[in-house]
Amino acid sequence: MTDKSNIQISSKDFRVPQDKRVDLSKWPTTVQPYCKSNKQYKELLHQHMEKLSALQQLHYASHRYALLLIFQGMDGAGKDGAIRHVMSGVNPEGCEVFSFKQPSAEELEHDFLWRTTCRLPERGRIGIFNRSYYEEVLVVRVHPEILRSQGLPGELCDEKDIWKQRYGSIVDLEKHLHRNGTRIAKIFLHLSHDEQRKRFLARIDEPDKNWKFSTSDIHERKYWKQYMKAYEDCFHATSTRHAPWYIVPADDKENARLIVSQIVLDTLEGLKMANPKITAKRRLELQAIEKLLTK
Repeated sequence: MTDKSNIQISSKDFRVPQDKRVDLSKWPTTVQPYCKSNKQYKELLHQHMEKLSALQQLHYASHRYALLLIFQGMDGAGKDGAIRHVMSGVNPEGCEVFSFKQPSAEELEHDFLWRTTCRLPERGRIGIFNRSYYEEVLVVRVHPEILRSQGLPGELCDEKDIWKQRYGSIVDLEKHLHRNGTRIAKIFLHLSHDEQRKRFLARIDEPDKNWKFSTSDIHERKYWKQYMKAYEDCFHATSTRHAPWYIVPADDKENARLIVSQIVLDTLEGLKMANPKITAKRRLELQAIEKLLTK
């Protein structure tokens, strides 16, 4: 096996500082590769998966916390791939993934947090949101015509106030969840404009990736600067101690997956988890069962 003891990944390096504005043009979309070869990368990712599997089992047995992982990023940033690779070692019974697309007619009849609140993870489980309620301060902010079509009372659609109000609602929700045992890590896969172009071309050139591409992807690409501004404002308003944002360089998919897996590991390791203690009564029951099985 390749020696991986000298490979150090610190999730803190990618954590958005509180109360400081983020300039995404100054945040890297790539970092020096952590591994010298594809073999070493696979070995390190596998090592992360083994640790994650053990922590997930402890998380499930402890049954004290829920873990919510939120993935956001531009089209082509690698959200699906990161989720698939990083969570491949997790028991499916303890993990659920939800992808949030354009709201349905029913969802639009409720407040903007309703559809995601219904999908929050239970204690002992890991919930993954591929896109989330943050779309309501990202896509909707870039395309205010969506806001005007949501059926809100006119006085609530003032674009000077509504984003601040929605940030406040999000922060309040995440504080509430934290107070009730849900731990949240929010991951933004930071892709460069040029790398997105290359990935879109690959989706066209490779037949098995054609299904991933749509003309809407190109349409949204025109609003790149507006999206970056929306993300910057969002990070400033909603990255908190109890629900931090992490900006992960996403131009190198392998590096991004290693960083994401380290963030998940660090988040789980930060929980006070332990296997349930066996009471004296339960121990006697187990001993009695053991005697029956060994007759």
